[in-house]
Amino acid sequence: MDLRKESLAQLPGVGPKRLESLESLGIKNIYDLLFYFPFRYEDMEAKSLDQAVDQEKILLKGVVASEPILARFGYKKTRLNVRILTEGESIMVTFFNQPWLKDKFETGQDAAVYGKWNEARRSLTGMKVIDVNSDDSIDSVYSVNKSIRQKTLIGLIKSAFEKYHDRIDTVVPEYLRQKYKLLDDEQIVEGIHFPKSEEQSDEARRSAKFREFFLFQCGLQSIKLKDSQKNVGITEWYDHEVIKKFINDLSFTLTTAQDRVVNEILKDMESDHHMNRLLQGDVGSGKTIVSVIAMLASVTAGYQAAIMAPTEILAQQHFDKISKLLEPLKIRTAILTGSQTKKEHDFITQDIREGKTNVIVGTHALIQDSVDFKNLGLIVIDEQHRFGVNQRKAMREKDNNPDVLAMTATPIPRTLAITTYGDMDVSRIDQLPAGRKKIETYWIRSQKIEQMYHFVTKELAGGAQVYVVTPLISESEKMDLKNAELIYDKFTELFGQKYKIGLLHGQMPNDQKESIMQDFSTKKIDVLVSTTVIEVGVDVPNATVMVIYDANRFGLSQLHQLRGRVGRGDKQSYCILIADPKNEAAVERMKILTSTNDGFVLAEQDLKMRGSGDMLGNRQSGLPEFKVGNPINDINILEVAQEEAKRLYDDKANLDSPEVRNLKSFINDEYEQLNNFD
Repeated sequence: MDLRKESLAQLPGVGPKRLESLESLGIKNIYDLLFYFPFRYEDMEAKSLDQAVDQEKILLKGVVASEPILARFGYKKTRLNVRILTEGESIMVTFFNQPWLKDKFETGQDAAVYGKWNEARRSLTGMKVIDVNSDDSIDSVYSVNKSIRQKTLIGLIKSAFEKYHDRIDTVVPEYLRQKYKLLDDEQIVEGIHFPKSEEQSDEARRSAKFREFFLFQCGLQSIKLKDSQKNVGITEWYDHEVIKKFINDLSFTLTTAQDRVVNEILKDMESDHHMNRLLQGDVGSGKTIVSVIAMLASVTAGYQAAIMAPTEILAQQHFDKISKLLEPLKIRTAILTGSQTKKEHDFITQDIREGKTNVIVGTHALIQDSVDFKNLGLIVIDEQHRFGVNQRKAMREKDNNPDVLAMTATPIPRTLAITTYGDMDVSRIDQLPAGRKKIETYWIRSQKIEQMYHFVTKELAGGAQVYVVTPLISESEKMDLKNAELIYDKFTELFGQKYKIGLLHGQMPNDQKESIMQDFSTKKIDVLVSTTVIEVGVDVPNATVMVIYDANRFGLSQLHQLRGRVGRGDKQSYCILIADPKNEAAVERMKILTSTNDGFVLAEQDLKMRGSGDMLGNRQSGLPEFKVGNPINDINILEVAQEEAKRLYDDKANLDSPEVRNLKSFINDEYEQLNNFD
């Protein structure tokens, strides 16, 4: 029975006002009510006073030994005192602002009170009165608001379970429940709402976590399946010999990780499935050469390839590298940007349209209506989180549904890769090229800033360039600019006579920002002071020092991305963090950053310390909201759920099995909104 179609109005005591209250909690039908789980439990098993721990909650059972006394104080405040005789000791119990409880106590009658124990006073601050005849040892606590009370919600859940418990459809297939010893949905609902023991609650929650993760992963796999059916991919039969020779002729050897990722991508391109792959790799891991190999493969298969970068300076750097690598193979490469003249633009787009250009490098100008490809086979989207959903879709919709390779230098923890990018295949370059020098990272407090000035003096004298980053310290861009200008003035005072100091801030027009970055790239600027996160991917091999002011205001991943702007050449590079952290978490961030250069390790730590809000760009601001499972703490269950969902959707015969009928119906209805997930 589909309980999502059963109205809450069928329950006793639920009228229009109560319906409105329930809806404010996100409860719109019987299914929502039954799967609205408590966020914690309270132990309702009575303990002896010898076992009571100071400031912990206990259940006190005894006999009412005094008349309850109600006193009023302050503004609408009340205090209710009553003595309970238990184990031969008279315990004072005090309730605040619950005057109606006075009628619950009668001298000589049995009573059960739940509250916080004060060992020094041998007293209890009462929280609620419990039915003395209740045999429940665990009490469920729900998230409620002013419009509905705990007691009311619990009563409705009990009514719903009594009426509908035998009509709860189980969605996780039987073979998975047997394989992982999982409960069915009726047992999950009963075990979480009304557990008789901690063991029953734990077992129900473990099953519920798998169920929740599995349904979400099935939703993502459903999107992939529908996408592949709707968008039949092109098969790119590339020239294996050309690719092999190109790789062998490189002046360096691919790392094992690069080699593995290249094979994953090329295998996708030769299949008839539409490739939608995310390539993630730490700063300097060698993603660009992997994308060049993929684009070359597409060209040898008779197609065009394009790479889209978020800024003109990045596009120009890509063009310079790619054209140099592909020129010996007589492959024509062009660059298309918004700043080109109409004449240049028309000439380039005509060559693209006629198929005379094989590889096209560009910015968002590539998605303009005036740009038509003859036969586009592969799109590479660099720093894909920098592009909006519509821009990425517009690029994918060019020509004949080309394969898509999205790249990001932002290390994505596996938790986020599984949940937020679960509809994409993910390749990961988790190894840096041999011989690359580790960036040395130091943390100093502001009172030792003179040490930094001396160090910068020495490095500048040796011909190095320096980045200086100031954080966004307020919501006011003017204040941030003022902060940067003070630092700019200080560096100008110290170094301005011998060196060129530049300033980059958020209020500048984009073309001016790019001009300044270009000047820094060509060593017309020696020290660049910036209020903004310096462009990911910008290559300035001569920049060897990164100074970050108020580093405690950045997250680990942001700091790591900034640090990655140096160390692009063969010289030893340094990152200096200036921070006066006010709490242990901020101190820990500084210590972690100075101890490792591994972006994936840092990303996992950042997720644990700060949450997911800053890590996903335009795709999604955080993890999907799971009710029971925690993707970070329950990563092992999440990974198993993903594997099983993939296995199920990889074989059409599985999906046609009667055993998954309930699951398919649930996914089609409940996760339909995920079709807009991007």
